[in-house]
Amino acid sequence: MSYRILIVEDEILAATEIEYVVAEMGHDPIAIASDQKSALAHANQADIALVDLNLRDGPTGIGIGEILAQTHGVTVVFLTANPAQLGDGVPGTVGVMPKPATDRDIREVVEFAVARRVKADARPPRRLKLFGWSNDGLANN
Repeated sequence: MSYRILIVEDEILAATEIEYVVAEMGHDPIAIASDQKSALAHANQADIALVDLNLRDGPTGIGIGEILAQTHGVTVVFLTANPAQLGDGVPGTVGVMPKPATDRDIREVVEFAVARRVKADARPPRRLKLFGWSNDGLANN
């Protein structure tokens, strides 16, 4: 099954590489958004979002991820060179993959996000830090 994936990234080379990988996997990269306004304009169309933290309009990625997940039901994974900015995580979002991320990392993150979206069992990618979950996929209590 194909999913609609929103790429929230202001570095065009990184964004187009992610877009290429997503499309190659058979998914629909619905948009590249470089700021909060453009990201939220596509919120109702997205199933999954890959979100950087520091964007063209500043450090708005955390708020974007929270709104996408909690208000629009989007499955959100952060991709950032600054994972420490997320602290213990953002409620409703999946986790964070540190950048730089390889094509393989992106594929694994998208596959895991799809599995989480359909509530299927899946082992998280090794480099993905899950929020509210242990890295074996079990809920932390």
